[in-house]
Amino acid sequence: MTVPRPFSSRNDHPIRCTLWGAMRIWDIDPGYLSRGNLLGEHRELHAILSIIEHDKTGYANHPETRRWRGHDGALRMRHAQLAAEMSLRSYTDRTPVPVSRGNHPWPNTYIDPPEKQFAILARKYAGAPAGRIPLPRTSEELWSHHKYSIMARDPERARRLGRAVARRDLAFSDLASELVELLRVRPSEGGTRNAALHMWGHVSHCRARVPAEHGSEVSAALSDTEAEGGGPSGDPPPDATAIRPGQEANPQAWPLDELLAKTQRRALEIGEPYLIRSTALAELAAWLHAVE
Repeated sequence: MTVPRPFSSRNDHPIRCTLWGAMRIWDIDPGYLSRGNLLGEHRELHAILSIIEHDKTGYANHPETRRWRGHDGALRMRHAQLAAEMSLRSYTDRTPVPVSRGNHPWPNTYIDPPEKQFAILARKYAGAPAGRIPLPRTSEELWSHHKYSIMARDPERARRLGRAVARRDLAFSDLASELVELLRVRPSEGGTRNAALHMWGHVSHCRARVPAEHGSEVSAALSDTEAEGGGPSGDPPPDATAIRPGQEANPQAWPLDELLAKTQRRALEIGEPYLIRSTALAELAAWLHAVE
């Protein structure tokens, strides 16, 4: 695996990058982003995509624009990931971006490496609302957030990483970079179903809604203010299609989008902490709706 390097060239200077301002496409999972950063990245992604696809000159030399040039397919996939996270938090994406199922090359550079992105957000969120997933303080926490996402792509890789983390053989920085790269790989349908069934196992026995004393806490972690182009619906994401009678006892028979939607809804209803802190709760759904 080729690990992206920090963005640099002879034309890049720290002062110049500072003057460009804070336009940014994050590389870490959108679940870690606060409402402001999530919606801000969504706006900035549309701007960068428009600059690249319509050959506009404004911000054409911004470091983010330059690193995504030639990677518009991957940029569209990043939009799908943002939109999936927005949907989980009950925001409506009024500006969808089609994305194909092809293998899209991703940038081989970072503005800041993933471990530094976590550090930047930790400073930004000190004493302020953070994202759906709490920022990881240790490799163990980081791995627990990504476990099901990696299981969906490569179960054996997930086992090896889990063992390495348990033995403390992986530095946080190395793990963070590897996880970012792995989440850029499209999971197979079978792998997604396998991970989703494991996730469903966390919530299948629970039916009660979030108790009143916990509901506001869960809601605050997910969505409590209006999004661009539309506001939160006020409810967890609905099932894509109602599960038909007689199927409840056999989740393996459910269509994959229904399985993921039902798992999302149940996790939010009961406030299941492990899944609410899982990248897979949103990002796996992002890969289902790419067009041929």
